[in-house]
Amino acid sequence: MADYNTIRTGQAGVRTAQVDEGLRAHMNKVYGTMSVGMLMTAAVAWAVGSNDALLSIFRDPITLQPNILGWITMFLPLIMVFAFGAAINRLSAAGAQLFFYVYAAAMGLSLSYIFAVFTGYSIAQTFLVTAISFAGLSLWGYTTKKDISGWGSFLIMGVIGLLVASIVNIFLGSPAIMFAISLLGVLIFAGLTAYDTQKIKTDYLQHAHAMDGEWLEKSAIMGALNLYLDFINLFMFLLSFMGNRE
Repeated sequence: MADYNTIRTGQAGVRTAQVDEGLRAHMNKVYGTMSVGMLMTAAVAWAVGSNDALLSIFRDPITLQPNILGWITMFLPLIMVFAFGAAINRLSAAGAQLFFYVYAAAMGLSLSYIFAVFTGYSIAQTFLVTAISFAGLSLWGYTTKKDISGWGSFLIMGVIGLLVASIVNIFLGSPAIMFAISLLGVLIFAGLTAYDTQKIKTDYLQHAHAMDGEWLEKSAIMGALNLYLDFINLFMFLLSFMGNRE
């Protein structure tokens, strides 16, 4: 009996070590994919936003207000993210990853105007603050023993409220509403960063025994997309506070 218990304990230890190693590899895939997406977004945004000729394709060069093509690029990422969620089960892992990178490039087009509106220094400063904040929040979400899964429904409702308020304020142009949206946006996406990180970890641990390679690949890409959106939105809301205009 003692020998059997020793073997069983040893096997459990091996399985735990395999799961831990797999989780580290999974999270590295998530953060790696997210980082590549961020680089693509930054490159496209800078290339278009710092070139007056390219920017004029999407915005009036004087007022920087979006033209018809600009409105399309503004809402294209929103349409694509819903399409991605609907099509993820029908896509291969490679197809899902390609879709994510195309989405990141489209997001770059949508955000290119910030390089014409804000100083390069304030953009870099806000990005650094966002990166530090994101890293801390994501680390807390990964390491905390507290179950924060209950935050999900409230945070998603908050995102929907922000989206509706932002669309309405496009036509109202109220600085007070914009300030409230930005403040709530920072709080909501800070919470989502921690929530999404814990959810990625929990989902992996719940499915680790199956070791479905295709599922793991797609799960990592969806996790990267969620954290990517958290970072982008946190950055944009912080930029409204910290950004110095040209």
